[in-house]
Amino acid sequence: MDASRSIYDRLLDRISTRAAQVGVIGLGYVGLPLAVAIARAGFPVFGFDIEAQKVESLNNGQSYIEAVTSTALADRVAGGRFRATADFAELAVCDVIIICVPTPLTKHREPDLSFVRNTASTIAKHLRVGQLIVLESTTYPGTTDDVIKPILEEAGLQSKIDFFLGFSPEREDPGNRSFEVATIPKVVAGDGMEAARLVQAFYQGVVKTVVPVSTTATAEAVKLTENIFRSVNIALVNELKVVFDAMGIDIWEVIEAAKSKPFGYMPFYPGPGLGGHCVPIDPFYLTWKAREYELPTRFIELAAEINTAMPHRVVDELAKALDRRCGKALSRSRILIIGLAYKKNVPDIRESPSLRLIELIEEWGGKAEFHDPHVTEIPATREHMAIKGRRSVELTEAALKDFDAVVVATDHDAIDYRAIADHALLIVDTRNVFGRLGLAREKVVKA
Repeated sequence: MDASRSIYDRLLDRISTRAAQVGVIGLGYVGLPLAVAIARAGFPVFGFDIEAQKVESLNNGQSYIEAVTSTALADRVAGGRFRATADFAELAVCDVIIICVPTPLTKHREPDLSFVRNTASTIAKHLRVGQLIVLESTTYPGTTDDVIKPILEEAGLQSKIDFFLGFSPEREDPGNRSFEVATIPKVVAGDGMEAARLVQAFYQGVVKTVVPVSTTATAEAVKLTENIFRSVNIALVNELKVVFDAMGIDIWEVIEAAKSKPFGYMPFYPGPGLGGHCVPIDPFYLTWKAREYELPTRFIELAAEINTAMPHRVVDELAKALDRRCGKALSRSRILIIGLAYKKNVPDIRESPSLRLIELIEEWGGKAEFHDPHVTEIPATREHMAIKGRRSVELTEAALKDFDAVVVATDHDAIDYRAIADHALLIVDTRNVFGRLGLAREKVVKA
């Protein structure tokens, strides 16, 4: 016990004095902003990634993530506070190691923890006495205790005695300029009292507000709850939209009026489907785990079913509009998708419904192209390999007139909507952008 206490005291002292060296594994939308924030707080940071091109870019002060400016990154690199590396043997010198790797779903919509498991195995090879390991990747309750800890302890060291383990869910919101890593409250938990104190002490040095909870499973559940809340409420307004459409009622007008109530209501908005790295995926982590306890999650699964069906509904509405207004079949039409990213004003296409819209239109026999000021080309993805490499078309008067219909899937600000309103033959608007901007036209169909 005395040895354990001395290990804890030494690590706490290194954290408190900013002498602790921090390793962040996974330099994507979560890991890179976190690494730069930690470096800004005064800690020396190693950024670990398996992609050599990313490592080279970062060490040259070039950021590929919108939330991190190249200027801010270059300052951290020049000041010796940040260095990227693909050499995972350097984990041995880190006092704090933070895991920020993807947690996608399999094709059967079950948790894919392969990145987490492989990362834990890599850490185990270099694990030493006196390190703090923190998982930030979104996952089901119990992952830190039941998956990460056993893998780390295979190295012969024990959690709570030789090293410390914690969980703190990421809360990144790409494109949201109102918040950054340092200003978003951080939920934290540890495997045991000492680990909890260390995790709390570390993040208190990086962010303004830390919210400790009792167990790592609780912290894991917090993240799922946040995203399930969004998924369910978005599904509700998506379903209400279908019902109100049948009644001749505009869902957007309903929401605008409803949100005038100063209590008991929070506005959510319909759209062409869910996108991003969290909301379309995270609910399935809980539904999968709940089956272990023989408990149904009907509400959550119904919400996912409704949201997953939205791209199909948009394409159905598109086909009807082409037939009724233009006398043309979708199978003989060229369609321009406005916005490939999953949300406005970002280049992030993860789980974007626009990718599914392109596929569905072409399954009907039509031809789909896209315009996005933030995305020049469709990159390779596991789910949409058939459309990789397609490039954004230029939004010109001639191009707009050449397409049979335009579908607004993502309402980026940097789009000339007036030009679309003036020159497109038919517009299917899934975001109410034309109504919002006062550009209502007879040829605009809300879907």
